[in-house]
This record gives sequence, C-alpha cells and structure tokens, in this order.
Amino acid sequence: MCRLWTKLTGVMVVAMLVISDVVLAAGEKASPLVIVADTRKLTGWEAWFANLYNESHVYFTLLTVVTIPIVGVILGILADLVMNRIGIDLSSRELAEH
Repeated sequence: MCRLWTKLTGVMVVAMLVISDVVLAAGEKASPLVIVADTRKLTGWEAWFANLYNESHVYFTLLTVVTIPIVGVILGILADLVMNRIGIDLSSRELAEH
C-alpha cells in the first residue's frame, strides 16, 4: 500500500511539472506588466502620492511604512481623548473577575 502511494505521488509530481511546462511553452511570451496609478483626476497630495507610486515603488513603500504607525498613534491619541471626554477611563484597570 505504501509503494502504491509513493508511485501515485511520484506520478502526480511529474505530471504537474510536465503539464506546467507544456502550458507555459504553448503560449506566446507576454509583455512585462506595468502597474501604474491613474493621476489624471488627482490634485494636491493625492497626485503627489500617486506620482511617487508611479516613479518609485521603493520610496512609496518606505513612505507608507513610516506613515502608517504615525497615523495609528495620532488616531489612538484622538480616540483616547474622545473616550476621556465621554467618561471612559482606560488608564486604570480593575479586574472584575474573582
């Protein structure tokens, strides 16, 4: 039984390798895919951000990685201020379970 499963697995692996090569070799070579942001209707910081994306994905990624935590901290501080304003105090915690 083990030999049968080994043979079936081997046949499946070889079939997958051969079939994928046959499928890839059957078609014409595709041109490289270019992904760009449409900046025709954008203005201001949105146009700048979209142009940054079009010009350099590395700079766009670095700016996004730096921006997301800063925006998270700002939104967290704003949420904390709003919750303090409506009477929810999250600075001290008392366990209710006994």
